[in-house]
Amino acid sequence: MITLYTDGSSRGNPGPGGFGVVLLYKQHRKEISGGFRMTTNNRMELLAVITGLEALKDPGHDVLIYSDSKYVIDSVEKGWLMGWVKKNFKDKKNEDLWRRYLYVSSKHKIRFQWVRGHAGNIENERCDVLATQAADGPNKQIDFGYETENGMLNKNHLS
Repeated sequence: MITLYTDGSSRGNPGPGGFGVVLLYKQHRKEISGGFRMTTNNRMELLAVITGLEALKDPGHDVLIYSDSKYVIDSVEKGWLMGWVKKNFKDKKNEDLWRRYLYVSSKHKIRFQWVRGHAGNIENERCDVLATQAADGPNKQIDFGYETENGMLNKNHLS
């Protein structure tokens, strides 16, 4: 069993954002984070899950994902995501990330466990620190999915 703790953050919604992941497997521990100049909290929560799954080198793992995001967990566990797929994501946000999630999640057996944010869970708190440091840090990436969808980027504007 591989355990992923995940969290996302945005300073303003939208605003600068980041995600944090703590990956645990036997005696191994890996921390991953990234920051973006303009994004949303929901995108960062979802990207944390995706990034954690993409860090797994081999397919076929049992993965337990701890998240404080009802958006992510409910979308998957309540079947909303599959309904969005059937409707080709008509009028749904974050299609780019949800498609990426569908691809990477198909490689593993995944279970979600909701954890209350900012409630003292050590690994969730660490993910929050990673996410907020990334959101506040320098050299943030462009969230092309968000900025393109919201008219902030075009071919001539990549700054």
